[in-house]
Amino acid sequence: MLINVNTIIKDNDPLVRQKSEPVALPLSNEDKELLMDMLTYVIESKDEELAEAKNLRPAVGIAAVQVGVLKQMIAVDCEIGYDENDEPIMATYALVNPRIISASAKQTYLKSGEGCLSAEVDHAGYVPRSMRVKVEGYDLLQDKMVTIRAEGYLAVVLQHEIDHFSGIMFYDRINQMAPNAKIPGAIMIE
Repeated sequence: MLINVNTIIKDNDPLVRQKSEPVALPLSNEDKELLMDMLTYVIESKDEELAEAKNLRPAVGIAAVQVGVLKQMIAVDCEIGYDENDEPIMATYALVNPRIISASAKQTYLKSGEGCLSAEVDHAGYVPRSMRVKVEGYDLLQDKMVTIRAEGYLAVVLQHEIDHFSGIMFYDRINQMAPNAKIPGAIMIE
């Protein structure tokens, strides 16, 4: 499937507010292809030349609903640190039916706020998220059920993408009365 800025469903489309359905396993070839196309988008979107040539906005994750498919599938490719050679360590997943099975009471938020491929307008404000989550789901890349223990930025990304399954946009979680008020007890991620 062709995925680019023009084909991604925007937040003014009622589809983004609909619930996504669980996906039958083993995956159909059609679902495998879609999930890999989603992951390719996320990976290529961070390469400036490819992004310009293919009309991509930079992303660390995407949910199937954002390409018009109401299925519980997400693709994630985000930096989670650096190795001993100062090379980025990437967390890369092509997840089917991921669900949060536990989350810390301790909260976090991104200093810069969150963005979304489906949101063309910036929504300033802090988005409270759990600092740590445990997510279970099937990972197409590993071809097995996985349990991901994520913290910090990866935890935020997974929560953001899984929210799409319930039709929740990140800005729904911003305190509208005080969008930039520090979240008491939460750890800010720079």
